[in-house]
Amino acid sequence: MAISVVFVMIFSSLITSIIRNYIPTRVRIIVQLAIIASLVTLVSEFLKAFNYEMFKVLGAFVGLIITNCIILGRLEAYAMGNKPYDSVLDALGNSVGYAWIILTVAFFRELLGSGSVLGFKVFEFIGLSSFPTNALFVDSIGAFIILGILIWIQRSRNGYIEN
Repeated sequence: MAISVVFVMIFSSLITSIIRNYIPTRVRIIVQLAIIASLVTLVSEFLKAFNYEMFKVLGAFVGLIITNCIILGRLEAYAMGNKPYDSVLDALGNSVGYAWIILTVAFFRELLGSGSVLGFKVFEFIGLSSFPTNALFVDSIGAFIILGILIWIQRSRNGYIEN
């Protein structure tokens, strides 16, 4: 999933930046969405053709990349006003950051929800075979809980206090 987001974000920024001077202002968001949708379709078809098992697992979620406001926001805020090279670097940085968050949340969901990471039983390995796992973390709500905890930890480290 993270690789898919990186691919879509980089190439949508590149294409948008290349054609930015030819896109009428009134239809720019529609054009950007069409570019994103085309690339997401390409990713989906690629998965279907070359890794069908992954497509069955991620198929519905890959389609949701189209609605990802981070991609559309970067196209609108950066790619529409900058040259292709700069837009690709911006997209690379933002998409790798997004991928890092996805992978971090997935790691903790897997660890706390099933006690394993990529099939490796972590708690058994470190001698905590009786450590209770929590199926809540495997569900969608678990991602939100973990994301909230990660935000809380980051804000605590930075001394951020919201008024």
